[in-house]
Amino acid sequence: MILDKKHALQQKLFREFAENEFTKEIQDELDTTHEFNWDMHKKMAKYGFMGVKIPKEYGGTGSDHLTYALMVEELARVDAVLAIYANTSNSLGGGPIMLAGNEEQKKFYLPQVASGEKIMVFGLTEPGAGSDAGGTTTTAIPDGDDYIINGRKCFISGAPMADWIVIFAKTDLTKKGSKGISMFVVDMHLPGVSLGANEKKMGINGYPTCDVVFEDVRVSKDCLVGPLNKGFQYAMKTLDGGRLGVASMSTGIAQSCLDEAVKYAKERKQFGRPIADFQGVSFMIAEMAADVEAARQLTYHAAVLKDQNSPEATKACSIAKYFAAEAANRCAYKAVQIHGGYGYIQEYKVERLYRDARIMSIFEGTSQVQQIVISSSLLK
Repeated sequence: MILDKKHALQQKLFREFAENEFTKEIQDELDTTHEFNWDMHKKMAKYGFMGVKIPKEYGGTGSDHLTYALMVEELARVDAVLAIYANTSNSLGGGPIMLAGNEEQKKFYLPQVASGEKIMVFGLTEPGAGSDAGGTTTTAIPDGDDYIINGRKCFISGAPMADWIVIFAKTDLTKKGSKGISMFVVDMHLPGVSLGANEKKMGINGYPTCDVVFEDVRVSKDCLVGPLNKGFQYAMKTLDGGRLGVASMSTGIAQSCLDEAVKYAKERKQFGRPIADFQGVSFMIAEMAADVEAARQLTYHAAVLKDQNSPEATKACSIAKYFAAEAANRCAYKAVQIHGGYGYIQEYKVERLYRDARIMSIFEGTSQVQQIVISSSLLK
């Protein structure tokens, strides 16, 4: 796809911001301390990144999906962690409210999320319900004008910093599987809401992840988002958009791997000449370039279909997420291989890229789940 003038300019602006603001010192600090960088969060919010997909009437910039994909890709090209800072509010965080919230909920939550004043996260996964999200055991039982929520969500990215969490809970205990599940937005500071310890992760450090536990948490019925007992379909729709974000992030990581590999191959000398001169190395770089370009085109194509509200968009997002995530892992492997022993050392960026790439084929639907989605759309 050849970008039009508007999108090419946006891409340039995103790239310049990332390269100028995401210094190596910040990246190394996040990877070492595993803490959230509030200063960077506020700076990104000031530039409007937190509200790229949020409509203008709710405080966002109301941009299209292609702009969103370009933003996430360019930020991830410098650092995947900081791409997630901007991705959350536009994807899994604000997404459910944009999809199913009533006017009052949109006016209350979205402007605060778009401005970066508040952080909203997504709580679907449970200890016994990962890819099988229909296995949700968290419950929300009516009690007068309220609901009482009990349960536990795990691997919740951003939970330690969050002000609100969108969760999915069984409201009709007579129904099995994905039926009878409803969606709620819950204040993280309510009595009965507690957090587990921050997870010690392989990668994506600097964006803390932990469990969220609900013990007799009382929420108003106004916290119900969308129709009662119909929350599961909105979870799937939210993940549909989220997969576009992961595809974009994966493409950015893959491009960064290629950048680092090309740079190192030209500089590193063995047997009296740059290793780029050796066919074994040059062919790996060619394979990486093909993976990057294919991932990018699939991702941009999916974004355009989303903007067109095409019935093919769901399949396209799954294809893009599946291919780009696997491509990022292939590129990270080859980038480390080209660096040799230095690729295993933290001083070199490819070591972190290798670790950060691994989650791409797992979160927001594993590669195997994407294969189910893709094949099901073709074989129905």
